[in-house]
Amino acid sequence: MFKLNRCHFLGFYLPFLLLLASPAWSAPLRLALLPIPDVLPAYVAEAKGFFAAEGVEVKLLPMGSAAERDQLMQAGSIDGMVNDIASAASLNRGKIRVKIIAIARAPLADAPLFRIMAGRDSPVKSIGDLAGVPIAISRNTVNEYLANRMLASLPEKSIAYQSVPVLPERLQLLLSGQIKAAVLPDPLGFSALTAGAREIVNDLSIAGYSLSAITFAAAALDGKPAEVKAFMRAWDKACAAMNNDPERFRSLFLEKIRVPKNIATTYPIPQMPRHQAPSREQWDNVMAWMVKAKLLDNPPSYEDSVTEAFLP
Repeated sequence: MFKLNRCHFLGFYLPFLLLLASPAWSAPLRLALLPIPDVLPAYVAEAKGFFAAEGVEVKLLPMGSAAERDQLMQAGSIDGMVNDIASAASLNRGKIRVKIIAIARAPLADAPLFRIMAGRDSPVKSIGDLAGVPIAISRNTVNEYLANRMLASLPEKSIAYQSVPVLPERLQLLLSGQIKAAVLPDPLGFSALTAGAREIVNDLSIAGYSLSAITFAAAALDGKPAEVKAFMRAWDKACAAMNNDPERFRSLFLEKIRVPKNIATTYPIPQMPRHQAPSREQWDNVMAWMVKAKLLDNPPSYEDSVTEAFLP
C-alpha cells in the first residue's frame, strides 16, 4: 500500500494551501458610498485599475442615504465608507466600532463643501440679515455643525433653524421662495447659485472645520491591514490623477455622482486633499458641539477614533 510521508503530503497539498492563503481568495473590501463628489476617487481607482494594480479587490456599494450607510456599518456588513466626524463619533458611542484613517475631502481652492444660500427674492443679503431667519437644514447633522461655525459672528440666540432633511426638497423650497435661506452641500449649492439663488457664506471661510472622512471598521483595520493600505494607495493615485486633469473624469463623475442637470457641464470637479487625517482640534471641536447639542454624553477620544497608520 502506498503511504504518504511528510514530504509527499507537503508536496501534494502545499500549492493548494498557498492558493488559499493568497489575497485573491480573501473577501473584497466593501465600501458604502453616497453619490457625492467626495467619493469620486474610489470610482476613478476602480475605472483606472488602481485597485487591481495594488492587489486589492474592492466592492463599491452605492447608498441612498447616510442612515442606510451607517446602519450597514453598525451591522458589520461593510468594511469602510466616506462619512464625517460626527457620524464616526456616533458609531463609536459605547464601543469603538470604526476609525477615521484619512480626510476624503475638504474645502480647497474655490470649491466649498457647504453653502448657506438665500432665495433670489429673499431680503437676506448678508450674514447679519440671517438673524432670526429660519434656515433650512437637516438637524443634528454635520450641516448644522458647519452652519453654526459659518454663523459664528451672530449672537447664538438669533440663529434659527428649520428642519428640511430631504435635500432635493430643500433646494426646491429655496428656489420657489417658500423658505428664505438654506444650508446646501455642493453640487446642490452650486446648482442653486446657477439658478439665481444668492450665496451668503460658504465653508471656505471655516476651512479648518469642514471635511469628510474615509472611515473603516475597526475589525477591518485589525483583520485586513494590508488590504486597507493597498486601498489607500489606490485612492491616492486616483486623487493625483483627478487633481492633475479633473475634466478627464467628467463622464465618470456624471455617472456616479448626483449632479443637477443645470450644472452637469459647468460644476467644477473639486481638488482632493492627499495624505491627511483629521487633527485632534478638528475632532475635539465636533465633540464639543455634539455634547452641547446632547447628541453624545461621553464622546470617544481622538486616539481611539482616528489613526494615521494607513496614510500612503
